[in-house]
Amino acid sequence: MLADALTLNQDFYEHSHRYPAAAQYARGIVALAGLSHGLGSGLILLLYKPSWLELGLGIAINSISVVAGYYLWTYGLWRINTYLAPPVPPYRELLVPVGFAYTPQMLNLLTVIPLLGRPITLALAGWTLLGAIAAVRAGLNIGLVKATLLAGVGFTLVQVSVGLVQEGMQNWVAPSLLQ
Repeated sequence: MLADALTLNQDFYEHSHRYPAAAQYARGIVALAGLSHGLGSGLILLLYKPSWLELGLGIAINSISVVAGYYLWTYGLWRINTYLAPPVPPYRELLVPVGFAYTPQMLNLLTVIPLLGRPITLALAGWTLLGAIAAVRAGLNIGLVKATLLAGVGFTLVQVSVGLVQEGMQNWVAPSLLQ
């Protein structure tokens, strides 16, 4: 399943909600993506020499932001499409393919590699966006252009939101250096 998600297999995304335990796998992928992001953010926070509480909260909040972003983004996609092209599949059916689109984000911990972090971040974001387009196209049974617009706008908002959370955590911990 992971190989199909990573290779953007459109047939897989189209039928992913029908596989036994697909919802559990999709939730697991999103949870691992969140944990990977949280741990990477925690490594960055270590540069500021945080307390254990600040570090733990930083990892937790950054991890949760990815998971919350997934649910909000998926709900937004589903809701917008209910206005544009009813009838739409149930919301739960969209959670599975979009969850599989998060598969590249499980490698987010690699973004802390010096000098390679930014290119890895961009590559993972692009890969995830392509997966999301495939997921939205299959999950909502819509065309490529509409799926690209829906996924692209939502993805951009989620990425900015998660980035703001990460920056907020760094700004929260950094002032403790001045004391």
